[in-house]
Amino acid sequence: MADTALSVPRRSPLSGAADRLAAATRASGGAVRLAELPFLAQVNVRLDAKGGAADAIALALGLPLPLEPNTVVRAGELTALWLGPDEWLVVGPPGTQQDVESRIRAAAGAEPVSVTDVSAQRTTLLVAGPRARDLLAHGCPLDLHPRAFGAGRCAQTTLARAQIVLVARDEPGTGFWVLVRSSFAGYLADWLLDAAAEYV
Repeated sequence: MADTALSVPRRSPLSGAADRLAAATRASGGAVRLAELPFLAQVNVRLDAKGGAADAIALALGLPLPLEPNTVVRAGELTALWLGPDEWLVVGPPGTQQDVESRIRAAAGAEPVSVTDVSAQRTTLLVAGPRARDLLAHGCPLDLHPRAFGAGRCAQTTLARAQIVLVARDEPGTGFWVLVRSSFAGYLADWLLDAAAEYV
């Protein structure tokens, strides 16, 4: 029997804004760079950081879960964000969420661990460039000075009153990830475009 299911290409929450984000990047002359990083794998992990599962999972992923509040650990293509004393978000390349989830579950064994694929819940905006911190500071209540929120830091916060996870990337010039719920992505992109007009 023939497969009659319709094949519909995936659309990211900000696919309609890609041209406007690119135009704002060009218009700023390199002061800011705005882009969506669609479909990143995002797996939420909850466990006892002092239990045996944490070490086993770190070994399976090749990535230790950060234990210091609001920090990020990156190894290879995976990044782990500290969200709380017993909660992390593991971020990876698009399409890797099932592999990450299965590796975590296998490593945890019988230990009490919660593993949830939340990839469809959020999209990621890249905000980079020499004025990236200034742009974000217009709508974020955190002190974004590099001494307070330098490379390798993350926080659950707000940007223009939208709840986000903000990540200061640890590679030179890579800027920030802004992880925002898909339902707020269009609003936040519009806000960033409006705020970025200052640098045109």
